[in-house]
Amino acid sequence: MAKNKLAKFAEMDTLSNVFQPRHEEIFRTDYKLKGKWNAGVFRNNHPVILEIGCGKGEYTVELAKLFPEKNFIGLDIKGARMWKGAKMAAAENLSNVAFLRMYAELLESAFAPEEVAEIWITFPDPQMSKARKRLTGTRFLSLYQKILRPDALIHLKTDSPFLYAYTAEVLKTNHLPATIQTEDLYGCGYENKILGIKTFYEKQWLSRGKKIKYICFSLNNTVPLTEPDTEIEKDDYHSETRFMNTDGNVRNNQ
Repeated sequence: MAKNKLAKFAEMDTLSNVFQPRHEEIFRTDYKLKGKWNAGVFRNNHPVILEIGCGKGEYTVELAKLFPEKNFIGLDIKGARMWKGAKMAAAENLSNVAFLRMYAELLESAFAPEEVAEIWITFPDPQMSKARKRLTGTRFLSLYQKILRPDALIHLKTDSPFLYAYTAEVLKTNHLPATIQTEDLYGCGYENKILGIKTFYEKQWLSRGKKIKYICFSLNNTVPLTEPDTEIEKDDYHSETRFMNTDGNVRNNQ
């Protein structure tokens, strides 16, 4: 497994659609592509859509296929996973796809104000014990405010009842408008080819009877955000997924 990861990391360095800034290029300084993703990477002025925590990059790639008139960037810190999406995009000659390997906490170093037109957050770890690490928590939403256009939408797809309920409380506490909000995306009758994109792990969760939750909302880019003062019931997210094999079967914790 270690050799396989090393091979993927080595190949990532050769892919023109992958950007892996070194620590000194992005920590407390502006990355060279900040404010220049359209001009320097995509060579057009199309809207830039960002997927945070893109994992294997499946969603990023499928969105790019559906919308060639938009540019898509998949962001994650785990390069061995991102390798798959980067390879897929390269093999299909998708010029509107890029991958950025870095921590989401450094978003402001990589993107200029209003450079991002939309954000997707697909099946993140709900971080039930650490509010500061939740990608829909006020810490990260405050970061998004600094890079998003005023009319931008944020999309959350999750199988976690905890994260769904928490995000709903964040919206309620901060009076943020939700365009769509459902606890059962595929059972509510809402037809949408974008939301119908299913990643490898989403298919596994659906096969186990989990309902997929979805919230689409927008931010007011000038208003400070407040954490909700509400106790959210925790779910079994970790117990079911932490020990899953790559084939989707749960392995023994040995």
